[in-house]
Amino acid sequence: MARIDALFKKLIESKGSDLHLSEGQPPKIRVHGAVTAIEGEEILEGESFKELLAEICDPKAFEKYLKVGDLDFAYEMDEDSRFRCNYLQQQYGLAAVFRLIPTEIMSLESLGVPEIVKEFGHMRSGLVLVTGPTGSGKSTTLAALLDYINTNFARHIITVEEPIEFVHRNKKSILTQREVPIQTPSFADGLRAALREDSDIVLVGEMRDLETISLALTAAETGLLVFGTLHTNNARKTIDRIIDVFPADQQSQVRTMLAASLRGVVAQLLCRRVDKPGRVAVHEIMFATPAVSAIIREGATQKLHDVITGGKGEGMQFMDESIWSKLREGMIAPEEAYMKAIDKTRFKKFLPKDKQHLGDASGENPMSH
Repeated sequence: MARIDALFKKLIESKGSDLHLSEGQPPKIRVHGAVTAIEGEEILEGESFKELLAEICDPKAFEKYLKVGDLDFAYEMDEDSRFRCNYLQQQYGLAAVFRLIPTEIMSLESLGVPEIVKEFGHMRSGLVLVTGPTGSGKSTTLAALLDYINTNFARHIITVEEPIEFVHRNKKSILTQREVPIQTPSFADGLRAALREDSDIVLVGEMRDLETISLALTAAETGLLVFGTLHTNNARKTIDRIIDVFPADQQSQVRTMLAASLRGVVAQLLCRRVDKPGRVAVHEIMFATPAVSAIIREGATQKLHDVITGGKGEGMQFMDESIWSKLREGMIAPEEAYMKAIDKTRFKKFLPKDKQHLGDASGENPMSH
């Protein structure tokens, strides 16, 4: 047993999500959003800390990490405990962050994802984007959606991930999971190969550069169903981000491609609960209707808000509506609703008197970056 496993066990016992190890600091864990030091643990330093990290890592990869300063991989402690590992270097030396990955894939229902999201699993081609900031549960939602497809349809699904988080077993579908950079050098390479691998569905873990986004659009146009993730907080920003990645002279052509191939956007944020420990997901859902496609072609994304709020009958949902319903049900505090909302003014009146100034300092939306 690796020495580090004892720390992982403490993380699991505390029902935490992340373990933080940093040279010159005691080990820390994140539980329901707050980070605290593990009691009774000594400060991590020197050679013994380096050995602790090296123990669960491929020797070649560890050597590269010491040179380059960054490394991502997954570690399986036992059948029930997998970790997404990120090794980094900081001003005082080595450091690492481990995220506990649930081995059991939860259903969309148990995650509280609106039922309508299953519709994306029934589609045969096009691009579906699941978006949200880091740690907002995008991977968990996508894993649940893939599991829904795997349970109900016979498809060949290829995932390109960094690292592989949820391990899927074949049910009705065949799943091929590839890890960047181990089984394929990059997201773009994995996506390019998927076009030749008789796939029906491709999941691209991250669409962060022009090449990957461009290939995803092409794959969606040629008849694959492509699921991708972006670090944007709502549907409008997601579309703007995809267009903005391209040089100005290509943008109108990309708008036309995106208008034709986009099937929808699910944006997700996590809000801290007040009714019980834990967090609850809120969602913005947009389906690509003819009106949405026209807006994308025109480049008039500011009009999306009206289309989404007007598309309730088709299952669309604006982010603030989702936040509003959680606030009304007493699940989240007014401050949390205010911080996460797109239109702040709507939520400002619910802030306690001593917090009213939150909105006055700059009028800035903290979620807009």
